[in-house]
Amino acid sequence: MDPLIDSLRRAIEAAPDDVPLRVHLVRILLERGHVDEARAQAGAAIALAPADPAAHAAMTAALAAGAAEPADGAQDARSEAADSAGTAGFDWHAAEDDVKDVADPLTSADPSGIDVERPVVTLADVGGLEEVKERLDAAFLAPLRNPELQRLYGKRVRGGLLMYGPPGCGKTYIARALAGELGARFLSVGIADVLDPFAGVSEQNIRRAFALARQSSPCVLFLDEIDALGQKRSLARNSTTMRNVVNQLLVEMDGFDANDGVYVLAATNQPWDVDPALRRPGRFDRTVLVLPPDEAAREAIFRSALEGRPLEGGIDFAKLAKLTAGFSGADIAGACEHATENALLASVRSGVARPVGSEDLVVAIRATTPSTGPWLDSARNVVQFGVDDGTFVQLRAYLKSAKRS
Repeated sequence: MDPLIDSLRRAIEAAPDDVPLRVHLVRILLERGHVDEARAQAGAAIALAPADPAAHAAMTAALAAGAAEPADGAQDARSEAADSAGTAGFDWHAAEDDVKDVADPLTSADPSGIDVERPVVTLADVGGLEEVKERLDAAFLAPLRNPELQRLYGKRVRGGLLMYGPPGCGKTYIARALAGELGARFLSVGIADVLDPFAGVSEQNIRRAFALARQSSPCVLFLDEIDALGQKRSLARNSTTMRNVVNQLLVEMDGFDANDGVYVLAATNQPWDVDPALRRPGRFDRTVLVLPPDEAAREAIFRSALEGRPLEGGIDFAKLAKLTAGFSGADIAGACEHATENALLASVRSGVARPVGSEDLVVAIRATTPSTGPWLDSARNVVQFGVDDGTFVQLRAYLKSAKRS
């Protein structure tokens, strides 16, 4: 009996989905020479997390350790198993680092890590949305391009910008493109990266996100689904965790000097649910409406979504753009996937490969219901019957022009 292994087994019984714990047990089992059980635990880890590099590395080590499981206390067999793992090129220190990254990705201070990107796209890659680009230019780009005027007028890039609009219209892509335009790193944080059932951990994750952004400066910190992270505290009376998360966001957003070189962007589909304190001056005091793509943007999205696919000649992208008024970018990308699948299935049935044609695309468009409609109906109700502090001026004008109010 090995007390350490028994303790780890009991811990896994209590938390069977804990992949890092299983990987750690694999290491101990291999050191003790229990190769068969190590393989079983590594296989279970891979089944739970198929893309986890640490789980795959653990299985590699277990497979390299030999088929026979030595008896307990057989030191020479244990050494041989460990040597076999080393011969296979397995680095347990690197595996532990991978486990740490998987368990807590926001603690990594390495700006080149998987969670902090260096985007290659810029605003020039964003089709249409000229008003959004102008707003971003005024908020971030113009002051940075003109440091002398910035000093003259005492203008500092502080606070944040809140993007709102229907789902699937490219808010995350715009944030990533802004980072590319600035030559900055990009750190995207969502509710899955922050919210935790244990007391105090969610607030700690917020602190870590801002700390990593500061270490990676210049950096665009993108807070996705800010209506969940920064929900109105009046709606979270029964959730101490959510109220504390909002309070921590307020503290971090007020760190002007500490946040120098950190450009905070946020996105939401429900701006009316964001706590008002987060939208006061110095925080998310600037808002921009990201609408469904206009005709020029829709044409660009079609071209991008179909790039690299076999297409028949003479496809009229302008016509496709006209047929998709009210579609989000995600709707268009989905229609292109549908059309491609139809062409592929037809090729399988006939045994002759054929390109994606205009008819495939038209059929796919007609089978797609725009996802922006329900959001615009909800927005209309807020604009007509809710309290508007001036945040939704753009939205009101759009709904009027679209005859939805």
